[in-house]
Amino acid sequence: MKKLMIGNQAVAAGLYDGGLQVVSSYPGTPSTEITEFLAKYDDIHSEWAPNEKVACEVAFGASLAGARSACAMKHVGLNVAADPLFTLSYTGVGGGMVICVADDPAMHSSQNEQDSRHYAMAAKVPMLEPADSNEAYAYAKAAFTLSEEYDTPVLLRMCTRIAHSQSVVEVGERENAPLKEYVKNPQKYIMMPANAIKRHPIVEQRTNALRTLAEDCLFNKVELNSDEVGIITSGCSYLYVKEALGDTVSVLKIGMPYPLPTQLIKDFASKVKKLYVIEELDPVIETHVRSLGIDVVGKELFSLLGEFSQQTIAAAFGKEANASVCADSAIPNRPPMMCAGCPHRGLFYTLAKNKITALGDIGCYTLGAVPPLNALDSTLCMGASVSGLHGFNLARGAEAEKKSVAVIGDSTFMHSGMTGLVNVAYNATNSTVIILDNSITGMTGHQQNPTTGYNIKGDPAAKVNLEALCRALGINRVRVVDPYNLKECDTVIKEELAAEEPSVIISRRPCVLLKSVKALPALKVDADKCKSCKRCMTLGCPAISMKDGKAHVDATLCVGCGVCQQLCPFDAIV
Repeated sequence: MKKLMIGNQAVAAGLYDGGLQVVSSYPGTPSTEITEFLAKYDDIHSEWAPNEKVACEVAFGASLAGARSACAMKHVGLNVAADPLFTLSYTGVGGGMVICVADDPAMHSSQNEQDSRHYAMAAKVPMLEPADSNEAYAYAKAAFTLSEEYDTPVLLRMCTRIAHSQSVVEVGERENAPLKEYVKNPQKYIMMPANAIKRHPIVEQRTNALRTLAEDCLFNKVELNSDEVGIITSGCSYLYVKEALGDTVSVLKIGMPYPLPTQLIKDFASKVKKLYVIEELDPVIETHVRSLGIDVVGKELFSLLGEFSQQTIAAAFGKEANASVCADSAIPNRPPMMCAGCPHRGLFYTLAKNKITALGDIGCYTLGAVPPLNALDSTLCMGASVSGLHGFNLARGAEAEKKSVAVIGDSTFMHSGMTGLVNVAYNATNSTVIILDNSITGMTGHQQNPTTGYNIKGDPAAKVNLEALCRALGINRVRVVDPYNLKECDTVIKEELAAEEPSVIISRRPCVLLKSVKALPALKVDADKCKSCKRCMTLGCPAISMKDGKAHVDATLCVGCGVCQQLCPFDAIV
């Protein structure tokens, strides 16, 4: 049967048809939809974990028990899961285990554009990289067989373009993969030094066996069209090469970027007069080709930065690319911004007004950094706001403690903010941490988390009480504010900054885009009262603009939150 699918849906279908029984993930664009699609299958267990490390460990536990398992994450999430990954390489698996990782060249929604192929090389586990949805399905399904045959977790590398573009998928039947018998095996699974040292040679033997597989497997294929130019490429770059150059060049498509073949590459190179490697981000394939003593053109022609395109490839070869659809250049830029009525806006306005240094975190609230609020001073990685604030205050002392805060979302706090807060309490800086509780994981599209009271399927689940949790972590001062109430925010922030002990402020109001949130009637401006002072514009609300010299509220955007009313000194917003 043929179906049109985005890449992430195809991965989910491939995992399911490959006999998947347990999936645990943390949402992160561009990987999120893999687990969302898997949650639609009622005969397997799907869940959102608090973070990627937990998700990977859950998948390991299921594999240990004999089930085929998976976890999915974005590239920076693999950093969090790296600890179990490296040792999983030593233990191997019970049931097949697939770790899906989605890279984000050009950083469409990420803080860096690291290349996850380095993890495969460093951990010495095989990696597969599909170039379209059909391959995403086939590779995901095949990954379980590869995992079990070679006793290894398998990394499946996606990227933003493949994850979210659509193509036709040849869908098969679900494999019957019954739970394997669990046999206690301490030497294999208990990684104390005496056991681990015996597992390392097994890892090296496995890697050599996988190198042999790479020479002749369904993942790597040769297309001989010309003896003049040969191109070694993979993933999305393969599609760009085919669209820009068609059948005028020979291509070695690499679908298994680790371990890479040797003889296959040498044979391909011998059949062409000039060899190129075209790969996004780092020169992983190119470095391997050069190590074989083969002359190749790579990163001296193709950038280390961002995404390629058909135009990129065509231009490099002195050709004109086929015309493609693009946005009209006359359309004005629309920078990202917090939504009209976003509960974070009032809190950020208060911080900016009081010139408070705010260490930020990963989430839609990172948009508090953009004009006109300019309310954030740093954003590093999940949970870094809390730990970073502690270090900032240690370095700058008591004066900084009175003028600095950390801001972190509810889901991010559960992901990796808790340990930072323990450190604040234990090592005692008078740090004020603000948890932005909007009742959902907002940035990745409204996924549930342990603070919402619902699981991945929307069923009632245990709900973490943030106030009780913060107190249990050693914080005595815990306050809750409504970010729509500017006076309350101002008062509480000043009081907690003045306190001589660590404190937590929970800024609590649901995301305005939640279906359960009912918008209030839209506000409007009384033009006769408006004096054009533009104080309402300092909020950066997309519903407010200046029209004919007066403030204007767009009724199609306004949700009636009332924050702007509190700023107008002339009571012109009604």
